[in-house]
Amino acid sequence: MIISVTMNPSVDISYQLEDFKLNDVNRAASVIKTAGGKGLNVARVVHQLDVPVLATGILGGTIGDFIVSQLQKDGIRNDFLKTEQESRNCIAILHNGNQTEILEAGPTLSEKEKAEFIVHFSKLLEKGKVVTISGSLPKGLDASVYLEMMLLADQWQVPVILDCSGPVLEQVLSHQETKPFAIKPNTDELNQLLGLNLSPDDLDGLRSAVSQPLFNGIEWVVISLGAKGAFVKHRDEYFLASIPKVSVVNPVGSGDSVVAGFATAILQAKAREDVIRTAMTTGVLNAMEAQTGFVDVAKYDAIYNEVKVEKWS
Repeated sequence: MIISVTMNPSVDISYQLEDFKLNDVNRAASVIKTAGGKGLNVARVVHQLDVPVLATGILGGTIGDFIVSQLQKDGIRNDFLKTEQESRNCIAILHNGNQTEILEAGPTLSEKEKAEFIVHFSKLLEKGKVVTISGSLPKGLDASVYLEMMLLADQWQVPVILDCSGPVLEQVLSHQETKPFAIKPNTDELNQLLGLNLSPDDLDGLRSAVSQPLFNGIEWVVISLGAKGAFVKHRDEYFLASIPKVSVVNPVGSGDSVVAGFATAILQAKAREDVIRTAMTTGVLNAMEAQTGFVDVAKYDAIYNEVKVEKWS
């Protein structure tokens, strides 16, 4: 089973507009509300791939109740630690090929709630074979909560796929006692982490970047390149994954879908190139759908067969 952790879940609200008018009334042609947060997108896609998954994290209030009801409606197993505080909404406005986001901060959690969640998580690990940890932390928590989860996973020999960014990612990677099994920054997040200004086309620069000591001990480093695919470091080897051109409907959640495909392939012990191709396929499939964190499995084989993986020397 894959355990998907979302420490700051949300209701993701997507507004589709023909044109976004600042300081004026905007009427949405369509509205989609989804139990969201990066880890819940991961859980949804894993579930759609017909792979066992359990969603967990911390949530509360009427928004938290809505999230749980949506997961149950979708048939996704979940076991959250409940807080008395209200979880958050995150809004994406899709307009003229652009995406404008409004993200609420969410609740402020205490050290007591952190400790309670670590105990909660430790019990869930008995069921897990792969753990994904995705997204930002709520106020009141810092990178130590991710590190504590990783240390517990180490004890159970469960690989952890970490998808976060900024100071939290830097703090986790700087820790010497534990390292994630895999990380998935995009080029902007990699540049922020290392103080660089690389473009997705600079593959030699990306190779040099992911070869820095900060990434020692990490089995997989997957750098998302958007429509160009991904640049991947596996142990001491490097790969370029190229994806087919498709009609993009909604790119929100494609990175999370990459994590879902990656986690699924690791759980299924696929060969290295197949792990990469699976991750790319689920990311592309999500971009082709209006709903966030959704893949049409009927199109899986067609996209999978068009993903190309080549070794980068």
